[in-house]
Amino acid sequence: MAVNKPLSSHDAMELDKDCSIVLELSESDPLFDKKKKLLQDMGFSTKEEIHVKRSSDPNWISTSLKVMLQIERIINSDETELYFAGDEPMDMYGPRNELEALNSILQLVESSLSSACLMQKNVLQEFRDAIVDMMSQSGNKNILETTIVEGYNSDKEIKLLQWGENNGVKTRLEIAYVEGAGRGAIATEDLKVGDTALEIPTSLIIVEELVQADMYHALEKFEGISSETMLLLWSMKERHNGDSQFKIYFDTLPEEFHTGLSFGIDAMMVLDGTLLLDEITAAKEHLRAQYDDLFPGLCEDHPDIFPPELYTWELFLWACELWYSNSMKIKFPDGKLRTCLIPIAGFLNHSLDPHVVHYGRVDSATNTLKFRLSRPCNAGQECCLSYGNFSSSHLITFYGFVPQGDNLYDVIPLDIDAAQDDFTEGSSISNWTTHMVRATWLSHNCNIFYYGLPSPFLDCLRRARSPMPHTKDLLPENLKNEIEILEDLRAICDDMMDNLGDADLDDRKNTNWDVKLAIKFKDIQRSIVSSVLTSCYCGLKLVKDELSKCLAEDTPVSKQIEVYK
Repeated sequence: MAVNKPLSSHDAMELDKDCSIVLELSESDPLFDKKKKLLQDMGFSTKEEIHVKRSSDPNWISTSLKVMLQIERIINSDETELYFAGDEPMDMYGPRNELEALNSILQLVESSLSSACLMQKNVLQEFRDAIVDMMSQSGNKNILETTIVEGYNSDKEIKLLQWGENNGVKTRLEIAYVEGAGRGAIATEDLKVGDTALEIPTSLIIVEELVQADMYHALEKFEGISSETMLLLWSMKERHNGDSQFKIYFDTLPEEFHTGLSFGIDAMMVLDGTLLLDEITAAKEHLRAQYDDLFPGLCEDHPDIFPPELYTWELFLWACELWYSNSMKIKFPDGKLRTCLIPIAGFLNHSLDPHVVHYGRVDSATNTLKFRLSRPCNAGQECCLSYGNFSSSHLITFYGFVPQGDNLYDVIPLDIDAAQDDFTEGSSISNWTTHMVRATWLSHNCNIFYYGLPSPFLDCLRRARSPMPHTKDLLPENLKNEIEILEDLRAICDDMMDNLGDADLDDRKNTNWDVKLAIKFKDIQRSIVSSVLTSCYCGLKLVKDELSKCLAEDTPVSKQIEVYK
């Protein structure tokens, strides 16, 4: 039977020691000022030292972790998240931000574990386990069903996996055709947080060093030509090279990429009245100008290096779509960030709630690129990563799909001209020069003065009506001003809805992939505008009811509205 011995003086001293985890916002962050302001509004500084120490409180781990998450969510946020963050609960940042924040905390805890004393290690290990459990629970809440399409011929993909494994690739994934997503990477076993789903040696990564010397010298005369463009031109030729090291990889690529850059006339007509039409048109015009700068000059001057039959506009566009939709930016041990094509990794599809969020750095110890999981992926489930915090318009233009679920980055930018010098009392974020709206059902704050809409935008409309500082007191003059700005916004949205046209007139019987994708995007835009209109109507009713109460009183009483957070 075990006997409990009294603690020695050394053990007692170690037990009293606590660990400190430092969370710091980098001054080099381009959004430093906005993040600093939001942190200060929540009672934090840009450098917070969190003491991790076992206490009598049974919830000490969750309490400490909650504080750390509040800070890290802001540190890891981007401009869109900050814009909508001011008056919302912290869980409104979305699943990717949540995983980024948890990953950052996990890395700090694991770093502390390596230098901690024995008693500190016990505490830190408990803390680490709680973080991993939270990451696992996040995955359990957002599992999407994976439906495999049977009968798909995957011989080429099987050959590519075999080629990869013969050349040092380690994988716990297989390639299958996933309903609604095309080819995807499926977990062959249950994978937990921290497991490596895919590991690829740098020798199999397509990088700028592969550009042949003769091609490089021929392109030198083009001032400012990027390494990405050189690689694009190299891949156009290498695709047809029967002796290429990457022949098996090129054989798995589709003959056509279905991105917005390949939209036909019918699809472009559907997009009339949307910014996506302008985005696709501008992108294609840029690529056409780039092509015209290079060809036919290169083919005429160096026909042996640039055979005309391999460098047509159609093949150039194909290569652009390849690099836009499949390339990844990877940091190598020499510190250089390179745009690369990575065979096999290209089968990992995008998700709004990804399994892998950190994959952009080569492991210098193994000289491999590792795709580690930030949340579990069960056997038979599609393993996804995040291509970035992109709107559906960007994903359609350069990747050719709309993600499943509510995309927090599906926003509609607004051209509002108003003074930026004065800000509203209590506003978490000020000095925004651009404004936007998104689906108001994503908001948890629909009270008076908020209506599910972003505070920076509402503050801008208030300043446009009156440059005087505004408060959120339930006074008649404030409520009358709210009615005016909601009426203004309703008029703006009515115009936007008119520009989007009648949904019943869309050619929904058309089976062309590009028309279907264009209609899907337009429906997203309509749903956003419709939600804002609904919020305007609901907000007007709230404000008018409150104004009636105020006017009915003999003596108006100023009441401060409670802001729920």
